[in-house]
Amino acid sequence: MTVSIVHFTTDTTRVEVTMSENNAATQDFLSKLPMTVTFEDFHGKEKIAFPDERIDATGAPGMAAEIGDFFCYAPWGNFGFFYEPLAFSDDNIRMGRTDNIEGVQALDGQRVRISRAD
Repeated sequence: MTVSIVHFTTDTTRVEVTMSENNAATQDFLSKLPMTVTFEDFHGKEKIAFPDERIDATGAPGMAAEIGDFFCYAPWGNFGFFYEPLAFSDDNIRMGRTDNIEGVQALDGQRVRISRAD
């Protein structure tokens, strides 16, 4: 798999994510682009969104979350960004990373257009 860059864009913010993980969730997410979703805060640790179609993470390995991870939550088929670390979980699947945590915070409550940059 070639590394892809994905942009998460609002009227005032752009978050660039490097999609570096070669797993089923990443491939399925990329195949659904472009899309528009609304992000919301979840438990003061994540910004999450729900696509029209679930992300399929079949067979993808779990992860211990680090700040800036872009992930899929396999049981719900949704995705999001961690802005606080979390312990290992088989249900969280890393798809990529960003260093723009301020931008991630600004996505909360916003309609976000997601598209490939490449």
